[in-house]
Amino acid sequence: MDNRFVIIMAGGVGSRFWPLSRRETPKQFLDILGTGETLLQQTFRRFRSICPASNIFIVTNDDHKDLVVKQLDINPSNVLAEPVRRNTAPCLAYGTFRILKENPEAVITVTPADHLITKEEEFSRVIGKSIDFVSSNNALLTLGIKPDRPETGYGYIQADLKKKVENHSDLHRVKTFTEKPDINLATKFLQSGDFYWNSGIFFWNLKTILAAFEKYLPDMYAAFDEGKARIGTEDEEVFIRRTYAECRSISIDYGIMEKADNVYVMCTDIGWSDLGTWSSLYEHSKSDKDGNTIISGNVFSYENKGNIINISDGKVAVIQGLENYVVVESDDVLLIVKKDEEQNIKNYLEDVKKDTGEKYL
Repeated sequence: MDNRFVIIMAGGVGSRFWPLSRRETPKQFLDILGTGETLLQQTFRRFRSICPASNIFIVTNDDHKDLVVKQLDINPSNVLAEPVRRNTAPCLAYGTFRILKENPEAVITVTPADHLITKEEEFSRVIGKSIDFVSSNNALLTLGIKPDRPETGYGYIQADLKKKVENHSDLHRVKTFTEKPDINLATKFLQSGDFYWNSGIFFWNLKTILAAFEKYLPDMYAAFDEGKARIGTEDEEVFIRRTYAECRSISIDYGIMEKADNVYVMCTDIGWSDLGTWSSLYEHSKSDKDGNTIISGNVFSYENKGNIINISDGKVAVIQGLENYVVVESDDVLLIVKKDEEQNIKNYLEDVKKDTGEKYL
């Protein structure tokens, strides 16, 4: 029996990619890179080389279960539908107890559905090493990405570089986690050499993560453990709805990783980006001689520099004189915002919701 399992977290709303990312089709379900694959399909393909499709479970919002099945052509029983969003800890508790039903000796890889990996061969090598380590160790392991700039949009992990793990030159115990820093602190992190970006990709064996849930999130553990016999049966949906109503919204980072004393980081360079913003997509896309990136659409560009532009198929856009802007047209919404102020998109979206309801979300 293959002990390797994967949990893909695909429940995000992708609001920073509005208006291309909408409530009905968040960014993980879009071919946002123009590769012919959605971000979810890319993630699923990467892990098909790690384990069989039957060992890959996708946790998503109940509204998107059918879309996951359609995009991945996967057994519906491998798609775990969350009735409400409760952040990553309940999501992973659900996935973990579902895998417990399949194999108590499981070794689990956890990954978001919407990240970019450009060095896929190196990624596969790192995944293999990480799985091997947690298979035989009581460890909670995360992938740390070597930073190349003082990024304020990512969380950071401080590795204890003075204490290497035997036989692993790039594996270290974690000293601290830090949420998104300001530019001054991010610059100090980059200069120090012992801070890495937190990728949100985790590895552990099933017994270790269950013990961590029981110790650090006992209420959540008890809620799932009480009805674990119902998971994987026709009673699962009713049980999950009741359980999620009781669960608080908390991330796996804050709930477990920042509290546990057996946390390790694998320091890597796998060409990773979380594609969290239009600017991050710009950084990973081809540009013309003036630095403009046209993701989609028939665009006539004049005297423009450093913009990222997306126009719906079947429409023509004539744009002149813009520099460092995000220009996105999608069906019934047009967004024009400065790239260095795109963090305000969430605020603008709230204003749109307040005045127009949920029609344009």
